Amino acid sequence: MKPILVAGATGNVGSQVVAQLRARDVPVRPLSRNPPPDGVRGDLAKPETIVPALDGVETVFLMLAGPAEALVPTVSLLGERAKRVVFLSSGAVDDSLAEQDNAIGAWHRTVEEAIEAAGLEWTFLRPHGFAANTLGWAPSIRADGVVRGAYGEASMPLIHEKDIAAVAVEALTGDGHSGAKYTLTGTRPMTQAEQVRIIGEAAGRPARWEEIPLEEARAALLTKMPDFIVDTMLSGFRGLVTKPGKVTSTVQDVTGRPGLDFEVWAAEHAAAFR
Repeated sequence: MKPILVAGATGNVGSQVVAQLRARDVPVRPLSRNPPPDGVRGDLAKPETIVPALDGVETVFLMLAGPAEALVPTVSLLGERAKRVVFLSSGAVDDSLAEQDNAIGAWHRTVEEAIEAAGLEWTFLRPHGFAANTLGWAPSIRADGVVRGAYGEASMPLIHEKDIAAVAVEALTGDGHSGAKYTLTGTRPMTQAEQVRIIGEAAGRPARWEEIPLEEARAALLTKMPDFIVDTMLSGFRGLVTKPGKVTSTVQDVTGRPGLDFEVWAAEHAAAFR
C-alpha cells in the first residue's frame, strides 16, 4: 500500500488525520515545516521542498497554510505527481457565486480552482466554525473566567477536529468521494456565550461571556489576525445573531456515526482552560 501524504501534520486537523489513518494501519507520511520525528520537512509555499515527500505517493491531504496564491504552484506539482487530493477548504465558499464575496471563501476557492485545473481526483471538505478556535479564549478563561468580545449571541454549530479528520480519512481511503464538496458542521448551533459556559463547566471553573463594543473587540482581534480575516469574522458573527448557522448531517452520512457534541470537545480540551 502506498503512503498517504498528510500536509499540516502537526496541526489540529492534520494530526488527527495522521492518527486516524494509522489506527487503520494505513501508511502515512506526515509533512510539516516542523515535522514530528517520523515525518518529513516541507513548506507548501515552496514546492521544491516537498518533491522528496511525494516519492511513491498517489494520495494527498492538503490544507491552506498561508496566502492562497503561494499554494497554487504546489497544486500544479501535485497534478504532475499525485492522483487524488482531499483539500481542507472552508464553509465560506459559496458555489452560487461566480466571484466569492467573502475573503476567506475567496482564499480557499482560489486553491479549489487550481486543484480542479490540475486534473486531480479531488474531494473538498468545507467545514464551518471549528471548535478548536475557542482555544483562543484559553488565556482569558484561565486569568479571570471572562471572555470579552462582540456578538456573544452569534449562534453556530462548532465542529470537532476529529469529525473533520474522520470525513477526510474516508475520502482519502475509500471510493465514491471524487468530486464531492462536503459541508461540515457540528451537531447543533450554540451562542458564543453558551460555548464559554460549556467550556467553564468542563474545566471545573465558572466562565462567562462579557459583551464589549465592536471597535474594542476588533482592535483586540487585530493583534492576532490580519484585518481582512477579522472583518470577515465579525461580519459573519453579526449575521449569526439573527440567523444561526445551519447543521448538516454530512459527518454521519460519510462516516456512519454521529458527530461529536461540543461538550465532548470541551471535556477533551479542558486542561487548556484551567
